[in-house]
Amino acid sequence: MGPAELHSAQYRQRTICLLAAEGAALWSIRAMHRETVNSAQQSFALPFAIAAKELVGRRSAEPSRIRSRHDCEYVSVMSDKPSKLKIADREFTSRLLIGTGKFSSNEAMRDALVASGTEIVTVALRRADLSGKHDPFANILDFIDPKKFLLLPNTSGARDADDALRIARLAASAGLPTWVKLEIHPDPHYLLPDPVETLAAAEILVKEGFTVLPYINADPVLAKRLQDVGAATVMPLGSPIGSNRGIETRAQIEIIIEQATVPVVVDAGLGAPSQAAEAMEMGADAVLVNTAIAIASDPNRMARAFKWAVEAGREAREIGLAEKHRNASATSPVSEFFSSSPG
Repeated sequence: MGPAELHSAQYRQRTICLLAAEGAALWSIRAMHRETVNSAQQSFALPFAIAAKELVGRRSAEPSRIRSRHDCEYVSVMSDKPSKLKIADREFTSRLLIGTGKFSSNEAMRDALVASGTEIVTVALRRADLSGKHDPFANILDFIDPKKFLLLPNTSGARDADDALRIARLAASAGLPTWVKLEIHPDPHYLLPDPVETLAAAEILVKEGFTVLPYINADPVLAKRLQDVGAATVMPLGSPIGSNRGIETRAQIEIIIEQATVPVVVDAGLGAPSQAAEAMEMGADAVLVNTAIAIASDPNRMARAFKWAVEAGREAREIGLAEKHRNASATSPVSEFFSSSPG
């Protein structure tokens, strides 16, 4: 169970004791303390830290050890280390996936991949030489170190399920990983994914042993269907590919995240680091970015900017964002000052 799963009110004090006993160095805990003021209930967020080493090995630790500090109504728990992204049977430290199109050169792409800290790199197979002859006009794979990056072949260019199946099988027969980013978009103008063909192809590829990461419209019903047939992630678009318009499908993506049983990767349309951070703050497990980095005047710096934005957005999500309020709330109340001032 990761920290991001611990925001629900069902996890109470005993959960903290058990988690701390599993070996974390420090847990940051935010409790809600309720008290009566002038006959009215008021709640206050009270941050404090508990050294977990006091609880390590004490799986029978009593919740009263924590209740003695404050009366906890709910808690948000976070380790001092960021959680990892888990897709299928693999774990990744980075939650930023990078595409490899539109770079000015393969050398520029290679350097940006390193700068981004990514561990998953997606490649359109129509741009790759799978013959082993190192075609200088299709040698993108020579610039992607398989020891540093998981190569994620994608089926970009496929018009229907049959096209996608052919491309995925070709990649596997050429010795590439049996992971595939499933893309089927018959309309070359808007590049919107075909839901019917995507579901059909995903079901077949999963049965053939592929780890399938499907690119989809932000459709909660389709996302659930893909989960049911065994997709390893769902990858809803924020806005059309390469549009740089950000997250125009926020409400639908929030539903997908709420219902997800697999990682949710926001893919397409993210044009600024702030938009990547927004996706992570919403609860997305990762994002995929290509155009915004590839066409930047300095791809390396932009790659680092996205890296930091993803990390910041994820940390904010795990910690828990402050609640929104209709009314103002003074950060430095003056009531105590006036009440204690000499008359």
